[in-house]
Amino acid sequence: MDVRIEPLARPLCPAQEIEIVEHKGLGHPDSICDALAEQSSAALSRAYLERFGAVLHHNLDKALLIGGASSPRFGGGSVDQPFEIIVAGRATKHDQGLDVDDVVLTRCREWLAKNLHDVDVERHVKLSARIRAGSRELAAVFARPGVARANDTSAAVGYAPLSRLERAVLTAAARLRVAAHDPATPAVGEDYKVLGVREGARISLTVACATVGAHVRDLDAYLALKAQVAAMIREALPNVDATIEVNAADAPERGDIYLTVTGTSAEAGDDGEVGRGNRVNGLITPLRPMSLEAAAGKNPISHVGKLYNVAAFRIARAIVDELPALEEAHCVLVSRIGAPIDEPWVASVRAAARDGAPLAPFAPRIEELVREQLRLLPTLSAQIVSEELSVF
Repeated sequence: MDVRIEPLARPLCPAQEIEIVEHKGLGHPDSICDALAEQSSAALSRAYLERFGAVLHHNLDKALLIGGASSPRFGGGSVDQPFEIIVAGRATKHDQGLDVDDVVLTRCREWLAKNLHDVDVERHVKLSARIRAGSRELAAVFARPGVARANDTSAAVGYAPLSRLERAVLTAAARLRVAAHDPATPAVGEDYKVLGVREGARISLTVACATVGAHVRDLDAYLALKAQVAAMIREALPNVDATIEVNAADAPERGDIYLTVTGTSAEAGDDGEVGRGNRVNGLITPLRPMSLEAAAGKNPISHVGKLYNVAAFRIARAIVDELPALEEAHCVLVSRIGAPIDEPWVASVRAAARDGAPLAPFAPRIEELVREQLRLLPTLSAQIVSEELSVF
């Protein structure tokens, strides 16, 4: 494996005039699909380990959420038509009594009940699995002895460090996640989205936050809640001068507000799909290098569409952490199906030194860091299976 090292073109992200960053919360329909695909893979991996002593071949990276219909109102409301979730993919179906569909559906119900506090899984959700056997060719690649072999020909990208706007969006989203599970703020739903825009030095955050009608008395209470949400975010960002707007589409004079029954827009016509949400660093960054690969649900042992996306970010972060003279680093990893996963077809690093110095003095250590992170892929797999690591 050759590690190609090149200078990173300027201006770097913090110096660019416009920057756009987005994060979708756990209750967003796209995030629900990512979560259930990933939960399905992790649960099935653990079931395989328990039953057979090894993770068997699978990819459960397809899920679709079809929005339902609801009638929200202050103090209550009803879900008139449940939203439907279909988890689909391929998995090894062994004849020793392991019910793959049951493992998947059980884990999905558990996740929904734990993470969406106003969703009644039995009444509000129609959940099904469409899991078929995988191809013999891919299963054969998966079963080869020794180092795991790449399950796909795929490209992944990562970068570091995070920009000021990216950190602000993640901080705002983390504050909303806490609020959605805080008994003191039961009206804050898990379906939130933070879109940050930086124009020069000016930062604006537009927040969509589903509110739960059962916990909102009237319009005045709703408007007070919006102000409270904005204040929470502002308090979480004491060193960021940002304008914050919550539920920008509201027109209270016409009765148009973001009120829900369950805390997610999935109840009323908003659909979701795996891969349309956050990348593996928790962000959607259209002006950064960004993989379109859906990491959630892919097998954690050999699918480079999952492993390389996480590894690329780790490599870039290790480079800027260990070599402070480097201001920014990007990493691209490309696999070729059937090759050992620790030997990418292409490993490319682009970096920029703070003083514009040449990269040659840093090249040997950069290459070592790439190889070190690739040797840690088995550890990365274990962290994914145990759910120590999120990929969305």
